[in-house]
Amino acid sequence: MLIRSSTGDFPVRSRREYPEHPLVGVGGFIHRDGKVLLIKRKFEPNKGKWAPPGGLLEVGEDPEEAARREVREELGLEVQVEGLLQVANEVIRDDDGRIKFHFVLVDYLMRPLGEKVTLNEESEEFGWFGPSQIEQMDTTANTKLVARKFAETIGKRRAS
Repeated sequence: MLIRSSTGDFPVRSRREYPEHPLVGVGGFIHRDGKVLLIKRKFEPNKGKWAPPGGLLEVGEDPEEAARREVREELGLEVQVEGLLQVANEVIRDDDGRIKFHFVLVDYLMRPLGEKVTLNEESEEFGWFGPSQIEQMDTTANTKLVARKFAETIGKRRAS
């Protein structure tokens, strides 16, 4: 985004860019029939990459409730949280090596309580993918890690 002034145009820095402290992000790894729902991100960070729906934790908000809220806002979908899947660190550097984004990501395993998905303006598309498919997709490193963790979790459930 640019701001126009009498001295010219200059970019507006998102409050997420070049943070003083890591930001807490929450996400929902929504699964059905061995597949997970991913969205294709429309905006930075990770524009054009596939990732679980999610966003930033708000001040005073419970992380699990924040993950539910983000899924509801991004997908119009109610979910049941089955538990914490993973906590991870994501650092994205700019071309000069400076930290442009830094998130601590808290991902929850969820089941959809409905079928209809209605994307908001933050996503280009969505799809259901198996963990092995995700390994071959253009995703964030964290999405691949969470997909592996999901595969392990589902494998343990089936074995018991």
